[in-house]
Order: sequence, then structure tokens, then C-alpha cells
Amino acid sequence: MADLITIENPDDPRLRDYTGLTDVELRRKREPAEGLFIAEGEKVIRRAKDAGYEMRSMLLSAKWVDVMRDVIDELPAPVYAVSPELAEQVTGYHVHRGALASMQRKPLPAAEELLRSARRVVVMESVNDHTNIGAIFRSAAALGMDAVLLSPDCADPLYRRSVKVSMGAVFSVPYARLDTWPKGLESVRDAGFTLLALTPDEKAKSLDEAAPHRMDRVALMLGAEGDGLSTKALMAADEWVRIPMAHGVDSLNVGAAAAVAFYAVTTGRPQG
Repeated sequence: MADLITIENPDDPRLRDYTGLTDVELRRKREPAEGLFIAEGEKVIRRAKDAGYEMRSMLLSAKWVDVMRDVIDELPAPVYAVSPELAEQVTGYHVHRGALASMQRKPLPAAEELLRSARRVVVMESVNDHTNIGAIFRSAAALGMDAVLLSPDCADPLYRRSVKVSMGAVFSVPYARLDTWPKGLESVRDAGFTLLALTPDEKAKSLDEAAPHRMDRVALMLGAEGDGLSTKALMAADEWVRIPMAHGVDSLNVGAAAAVAFYAVTTGRPQG
């Protein structure tokens, strides 16, 4: 059973995992280096626990203690009970959901390991917006994609905002980072995948024409918001594909485009 500890001092060193959560640059460096990430809200905390992530501690406002009682009773990690005002002082923002947990990261698998059993893979290049990362993971989980591969400069899927937007879907879809870019795409092709680059370019085939759901193994490449895939990434692809647009719209937000493309890639596959 976890210890329930009331804390009234925002400078208490036991709260260090939760300090400055709104400082993106600080947290982006610190969390991977220290092997932790922050789960926010009851559902996300439970999903992280169910996915096998070890809890370091929880930070709860008083009214959430009873809601999380079963988790508290089950885990040995300390639970810090604080006022909403103190939580805001520590984290830098109003913690609307009243419950935070510091979780221990797991070692990332090698890309080759994920590719052995996957058939439908997402490959992201330079996607640095945490909201988009979370939205893409949520769609990947919902629409049956098997794995996600990230270029070396993609944002951290376990950053608090990404986890929150994904509603914990980042725990459901395995992911790995490619060591080099775009050279790392060669290992994806060597594993039997057809590399499809999603682009609004008129030279690209429509998804209906390309029929990716009939291909044996597909790796769908997505670029960052605005810039899209780099020239090098486009040249490394086997084929360019696009989503047909109407009413003069030239492109979609990458999160929305990903959902449409995932559906086209997975249509006809049994969903689990």
C-alpha cells in the first residue's frame, strides 16, 4: 500500500518530478535524461499503469484521493496530497484534473524489432508539435496501425501534452526511433515494407488509386505541420500518395490527414 503524505511546502524536494511542467525546453531535456514522464488525469494514469509503466509517485488534490484509492492501495509508490494552490505553484499551471503521476520510462525497442511483426507502420519526420504527436498516436491506435517510427528529431511521445492529447494511446502503440534519417528508411524497406509518402503534391496518386490496404506491408510517411516531408524523405519513398481535396482546400492538419490515411491503409483489416 502506498504512503499518503500531505505536503504544504512547494519547495519540498519530494515534489521535484513535478516542478516546472510548463517549461517545455526544460522538461523535454530533463524527462528522458531522468527516465520519467508525467501522466495527467485519472484515465491516463490508469492506462499507463495498465500498460506496465512503473509509478514513481502521485500528486493528488484532496478530492482525488478517494477516486484513486484503488490505485493507491495497489502500488508501493508514495502519494503526495496537496492543495490545488500548491499544485499550481509547483507545476506552473492549474491542474484541472487534480491528479498527476510520475512514471518510469521503459527502454525503447529497436526499430527492427517492431518491424518483424508489424504490417502497418507510421513513420514521422520532424513532427515537433506535441499536440500533433498525441493526435497521431490516438488515430494510429484507433485505426489499427501496428507501430510508429520516429525520425531522430521528432518530439517526445511521452511528453505530458502528447500523452494527454492521445488519451493514453501512446501506451497502446509500440514505437521506436530511427537512428539516422533518411538512411534509416532503408531498414524499413529491407523488412518488406512499401514506403508511401503522404503529400498534397499533384504528382502523387490518390489513396484510392494507390490502394494501400491491398499491399502486404505499408509504411506511411508523415511530415511536420506546414513543411510536410522533406525533399530527401520524398525521394526515399517508393510512392507518393495524397488525399483528394475539394473546395480549393490544399491540405489538412497533419493530425487530421493521418486519421484519413490510416483508415485508407487499414481498411479491410481485422481490428483488435
